[in-house]
Amino acid sequence: MIYNFDEIINRKNTHSIKWDAGELLRKFEITERFDEDTIPLFVADMDFSCPQPVIDALHKRVDQRMYGYTTHATDPEYFKTIQNWFARRMNWEFPADSIVYSPGTVHALKIAVRTFTNPGDGVIIQRPVYFPFTNVIEGNGRIVLNNSLVNNDGYYEIDFVDLEQKAKLSSSKLMILCSPHNPVGRIWNQGELEKISRICLDNNIVLISDEIHGDLIRTTETFYPIANVNSDDKIIVCTATNKTFNMAGLHCSNIILRNADMREQFSKELGMQMPSPFSISALIAAYNEGEEWLEQLKVYIDKNFDFLKNFLANKMDKVKFRIPEGTYIGWMDFSGYNMDPEEIHNRIYNKANVVLEDGKIFGEEGINFQRICIPSPRSILEEAMNRICTEFKI
Repeated sequence: MIYNFDEIINRKNTHSIKWDAGELLRKFEITERFDEDTIPLFVADMDFSCPQPVIDALHKRVDQRMYGYTTHATDPEYFKTIQNWFARRMNWEFPADSIVYSPGTVHALKIAVRTFTNPGDGVIIQRPVYFPFTNVIEGNGRIVLNNSLVNNDGYYEIDFVDLEQKAKLSSSKLMILCSPHNPVGRIWNQGELEKISRICLDNNIVLISDEIHGDLIRTTETFYPIANVNSDDKIIVCTATNKTFNMAGLHCSNIILRNADMREQFSKELGMQMPSPFSISALIAAYNEGEEWLEQLKVYIDKNFDFLKNFLANKMDKVKFRIPEGTYIGWMDFSGYNMDPEEIHNRIYNKANVVLEDGKIFGEEGINFQRICIPSPRSILEEAMNRICTEFKI
């Protein structure tokens, strides 16, 4: 079927953290203004309808009229569906018993930090990076070891000399890789992944790869699961349906741990976790029947990025922007305006009434940047950018 990603779906008053969280955003001083006219483009979820097979599967589950405890662990279809998706889409194969359900990726990272490190140990991340990485490290009494990415005119690369130095530290025990990277949008190539893997293996560093954006890549790009270039069975890979199919509220991540001893340790710390009956139905429908929707979505997101790039080039050429290789996240550099970050924030959030995410929350490397999530109907994106442009006409 043909999906209409231009459709405007009213999400207000639906308990949406994106559209209904004004009070919460003000509480945490993310924005002073949030009203009926606000355009929120800060949360990494989509303003698009889920694939029709997912909707149909959820209706079928609702019609069963009972929503009790689940037994996904004894259901071979659940595991086979996951295996088939990654084998078909990414040529990545793994045994069914390596799959561990988690209610969320950040929760899984927290469990991994607790399981494979001790208080005071160092955990390597690569800023500017998704800020919950920092939270799960510092919130559990571990130390952030920042292998800062190198910004080459919007194209970010890894400082492998620094990475190796940090990996050799006696306190360094674990690395969290973001692949594709949020927010800079890099898809790490095979050579880069091989270097990361070698450095971690040589220094006995547990490597976790957050790959939940791996399906959301440009139509001209190829994503490389780290497991396909790393023979070490001690790596941990985080996967999820939430970003791919706009199902974050169903809380369904699947963590791949091929090493049996590590899987046992992780599972013990994780405790008993059961997906909801809706999560199970949605995952099976999405992975078995959602490819048609996903391929159309990727084309639409590519066009949204084309729009954003052209808009900035023609109307706000002081903003540096490069279309990301992966994710649906834009990383915009406002440093060309020579304004302090507070003034940039004020013009976007309070005057234009558009909520993005200040780059500084991803690390000091993000100062003067803004993160924008663009999976919305183009008319919404266009209105947001026109408002922002108006406030920067100086």
